Amino acid sequence: MSGVNRRQLLRTATAAASGVVAGLGLDTPASAAEGAAEAGCTPPLGPVKAGPDDARYAYLVRRGQKRWVGTPDHVWVAGSTEQVVAAVQEAVDSGKKIAVRSGGHCAEGWVDDPAVRVLIDMSGMTQVSYDPARRAFAVEPGATLGEVYRRLVLGWGVTIPAGWCPGVGAGGHICGGGYGVLSRAMGLVVDHLYAVEVVVVGRDGKASAVVATREASDPNRELWWGHTGGGGGNFGVVTRYWLRTPGAEGSDPGQLLPRAPKSAIAFSSQWPWQALKLDEPKFTRLIRNHMDWCERNSAVGAAATRLYADLTVGRKANDLNLAGGQVFGPDAAELLDDYLAALGAGVGTPLNVTRTEQPWLAAALDGPNSDIYRLKIKSGYLRKGFSDAQLAAVYENLTREQDPKLLFGSVGIASYGGQISAVAPDATAFPHRDAVMRVQYTAAWDDPGQDATYVEWLRRLYREIYAGTGGVPDPKDGAYINYPDDDLADPAVNTSGVPWSTLYFKDNYPRLQKVKATWDPKNIFSHTLGIEPPKATRDGRRRP
Repeated sequence: MSGVNRRQLLRTATAAASGVVAGLGLDTPASAAEGAAEAGCTPPLGPVKAGPDDARYAYLVRRGQKRWVGTPDHVWVAGSTEQVVAAVQEAVDSGKKIAVRSGGHCAEGWVDDPAVRVLIDMSGMTQVSYDPARRAFAVEPGATLGEVYRRLVLGWGVTIPAGWCPGVGAGGHICGGGYGVLSRAMGLVVDHLYAVEVVVVGRDGKASAVVATREASDPNRELWWGHTGGGGGNFGVVTRYWLRTPGAEGSDPGQLLPRAPKSAIAFSSQWPWQALKLDEPKFTRLIRNHMDWCERNSAVGAAATRLYADLTVGRKANDLNLAGGQVFGPDAAELLDDYLAALGAGVGTPLNVTRTEQPWLAAALDGPNSDIYRLKIKSGYLRKGFSDAQLAAVYENLTREQDPKLLFGSVGIASYGGQISAVAPDATAFPHRDAVMRVQYTAAWDDPGQDATYVEWLRRLYREIYAGTGGVPDPKDGAYINYPDDDLADPAVNTSGVPWSTLYFKDNYPRLQKVKATWDPKNIFSHTLGIEPPKATRDGRRRP
């Protein structure tokens, strides 16, 4: 999700509405068969099986987004791969639907669906370590991004280009692509994914753990590929990721992932509606300036790709439009000056400009965590800026309705491209390699009784912005699976005729279906936007 922008905008909107170190000795086993017992240590916890009468149950079913609370028969808190295998097997044997929770940030109610009777909670699996056998860093799915950054930087001086919110769990974030403030300079997290360990269920109904790598000779390679942008909850339960940059040589861990920047400048600047007297020409000029900058500064290797910028424009009632982000490198201050000058051209001097230079790890751990509201999120990618008609739709929707109970309604436009574009769209399951911007549409509120009202507010915004392409993004642009939107799979809402699978996965979807058929043939793992198995033709063959 958006970074400092959303955090600061939410604060302002609320006010308006109310008037570890190296040498840990935790080498990761090379496979599930070489589990914790063989490594000489016991799992950190588990297995825990908590039912509704257990004191832990209420916490475990409320770890997700505020709009949904599940009622599973029980929650497993697993501490090892072997425990996950046992939990999955028990659920399969009893015929109960399974869901998995790592960090708890899913933007839809998949995990808390009433149909889910067994919830596997991965928050007990949090290890981050170096595996010398694979020459790669092992990350368990329950580790938060903040803890991954902390361990990698303090232990080995390296990092991964993952998300800005330090409370997000690695489990779902990585397999959806993994995008953050360093991605323009370093690529997506999945561009550094070497291997994945997954608990799958075979055609015989037996659960087992499988390790799949990116090695061309690996017979399980397609399972690895499915986790490089295919999204979570599709093929099995991820119990471990291994990360190593392609082409990295040698056995020095400090050379196997990108080096963490020494320092970074975190910045924010505001263009309030009232103080700057923003009318439609000035407001749309602000957006156009940002989009033009993104188009000009998204080439692979360009110096400006070390600057991540997110412009979030909010409802007029919230009286704030804000640009924020991070920049690193020896010319960081100059790059930031150039961006802010381009952004303000013809609009006015921004207010409340802040620049905080600090060690990069401190900047990474200072990211936002704002899951205290009820949220609806939509997304889109852009290969070029909004048209005049789209800019007019943004202005109309952000100025038309000023309900004070809607704490936050916004359009956030983040810079993209750079090293992300250096990878072919089919090299990983993540296909959106030619985008230069990623857009997040957000509504936030407190009152559960207003869910339908504010979900519809966001639907209208989205529909009118994309009126020229049937109310959804142009299929050539698409949407981000880590910002899942069940509306795209609802024919009553998505009347465009463009399948949700095309928007999220483009031409990679048929291949993902083949991965699904191979590794989850009984469709044990499913949700609203889940990969669907290929359909059987009359002659018994499979087709997408």
